[in-house]
Amino acid sequence: MQTQLSPEFKATPEGEAAEAILRKCVHCGFCTATCPTYQLLGDELDGPRGRIYLMKQVLEGATPTRSTQQHLDRCLTCRNCETTCPSGVQYGQLVDIGRQIVEARVERPAGEKAVRWLLKEGLTSPLFAPAMKLGQMVRPLLPASLKHKVPAGGNPRARLWPQREHPRKVLMLMGCVQPAMMPNINSATARVLDAAGIQTLVADEAGCCGAIRCHLNDHEGGLADMRRNIDAWWPMVDGITSQGKVEAIVMNASGCGVTVKEYGHALAHDPDYADKARHVSELTRDVSELLPDLVPLLKGRLRQQPAPAMAFHPPCTLQHGQKLRGGVETHLAALGFKVQVAANESHLCCGSAGTYSVLQPELAYQLRDRKLSHLQPLAPEVIISANIGCIQHLQSGTSTPVKHWVEVLDEALGT
Repeated sequence: MQTQLSPEFKATPEGEAAEAILRKCVHCGFCTATCPTYQLLGDELDGPRGRIYLMKQVLEGATPTRSTQQHLDRCLTCRNCETTCPSGVQYGQLVDIGRQIVEARVERPAGEKAVRWLLKEGLTSPLFAPAMKLGQMVRPLLPASLKHKVPAGGNPRARLWPQREHPRKVLMLMGCVQPAMMPNINSATARVLDAAGIQTLVADEAGCCGAIRCHLNDHEGGLADMRRNIDAWWPMVDGITSQGKVEAIVMNASGCGVTVKEYGHALAHDPDYADKARHVSELTRDVSELLPDLVPLLKGRLRQQPAPAMAFHPPCTLQHGQKLRGGVETHLAALGFKVQVAANESHLCCGSAGTYSVLQPELAYQLRDRKLSHLQPLAPEVIISANIGCIQHLQSGTSTPVKHWVEVLDEALGT
């Protein structure tokens, strides 16, 4: 796509990066066929190709409008279009650049600014955990819109963290909302790894991966989160602590995983962090990437009992962001689990998309119900996924239990 940057964007890192991405686009339109918002709205400007045109116009000097901002806001950043694109357009990076530019030039209504500020500060705050605990105490009294955002909680296994030491060690990011909303995911991950002879370490100073602030257009705040995490992890990555050197940084929330895997790109222009960020990204693994190693170690340890029929929803951040497809189903099947994937639209987003379900609830719940309708014919006893946002969002629309796949494996191990 021919692009003529306006003078204000020429010779800037953002402008050069955007121009390189835009030049790959041949405006074929294949991406519209797999864009969730285009499927719902049928508006060219609510598909990747239309949004690319909008961003191109702004980069060439056009004045963005409130309408421009809304079309970019409605993008889920699911990156399904990247999987579909025959030209390898890195749409996710482009839309981040476009949103930053538009955000700086278009004033949001006060109500929107307040909600976005509360999300980026509240979800990453130490006060989130006590607030969630209070919400769970009064959950029956909450209106449905709030109740959907507050999981019931109360799993006693969440407190059971393995105490054994092993020569093999990994770091794990606990996350910002997961310890308060669904703490059993973290402890189940540690127990499964412990059963395979791998010790899970945690750096207490690490926090949000940076995705929340970046997706809410607080780019500098997101980079600060990334630098803090790198500083917290580096002693164990570099092997200068008494606990020794870790072999990987493990993520059990695919939304965090795709972000940390891109630290190297995000901090490429930071002379103090570029090399460390690249190394951290290279070390980062979704926990499903460990399954080929775990299966032979765990196969003989599973309790002999009928495995529940499971339907797997692969998160967009796993299948499109990290390009990891088929691994969870294949390796759980090798362990004796019955896992199916929806026959229709398994590639489409469930509508969670980080804070999207709060900011765009109408679209988010349409996508959730569409996803559940495709999972229903599988008659699952359990729906499994690999990202806390998807799990919470899907659970709000069904009585079928929705869990992280690592929790189901942990239960079968009886650890």
